[in-house]
Amino acid sequence: MQLRQLGTTGIAIAPLVFGGNVLGWTADEKTSLAILDAFIDQGFNAIDTADVYSAWAPGHHGGESESLLGKWFKGRPGVRDKVALFTKVGMNMGADDKQGLKEKWIVQAVEDSLRRLGTDRIDLYFSHRPDAGTPEQETLGAYAKLLDAGKIRAIGASNFDAVQLANSLATARKHGLPSYQVLQPEYNLYDRSSLEGDLHSLCLKENIGVVTYYSLASGFLTGKYRSKDDLGKSVRGGKIDKYLDVRGLAMLKQLETVAQAHQAQLGEVALAWLMAREGVTAPIASATSVAQAQSFGRAAQLKLSAAELAALTAA
Repeated sequence: MQLRQLGTTGIAIAPLVFGGNVLGWTADEKTSLAILDAFIDQGFNAIDTADVYSAWAPGHHGGESESLLGKWFKGRPGVRDKVALFTKVGMNMGADDKQGLKEKWIVQAVEDSLRRLGTDRIDLYFSHRPDAGTPEQETLGAYAKLLDAGKIRAIGASNFDAVQLANSLATARKHGLPSYQVLQPEYNLYDRSSLEGDLHSLCLKENIGVVTYYSLASGFLTGKYRSKDDLGKSVRGGKIDKYLDVRGLAMLKQLETVAQAHQAQLGEVALAWLMAREGVTAPIASATSVAQAQSFGRAAQLKLSAAELAALTAA
């Protein structure tokens, strides 16, 4: 599978990243391990998770996804060296001093993540969200120490807007600190406002890699949800209602047209559209079955024409 350079990190990844939020949550341990095997077997090599996954689930406290990935690495000797591993810090891990981007918490959080993952380094470490209560200089200084120690290889920013990212880059230059090399925004065929515009232009100018989350709009772009009667089909159904408008249904219709022409699934077309967007290195997508993971391989091979891409963009 053809690899893409991830900004200035020196890391090359396949054009789709596995989203580890489902691991140990909507996919149990046995299923999760099988999904990860199927994902890697197709030639993909990047996995995204976070320390907080899946603290929102009843009985969970965060760290479940990382711990399951650690089991997978341990049970498959050599696979860790084949994977570009992303994780994040910053969300609430159950206490006031276990959240945000202060140096003290970052230093502890990275050790916690490394222990759960059963590895000695994280390839790409994200600030999960901006922290207005912590100076950028402190956060980037903490990352500098982790980079020097070899505990992380590169840093990224998730959920930053154009002003926040620009300010961080300026702080890094002023104080000789490492700068964010990758952005992780919410972006898909329906939700475009958080990336397109000034933030997209900044990423192109600074050669910042972009890996998108909610790449299938919580499953809406797979065509699984066509009316409010479908919202009970999964635990994520509650997030879908906002997409069931004239615009969303028009997108599904256009996805169907393109999918039929390629004998593809709607979700595969939606992912192929993302992979073709200027400045997008790779979408992040989750799977709760081996069949879904295998569809990612078909999405990566799907070549849409300029006319098809334009029709989807305009839908």
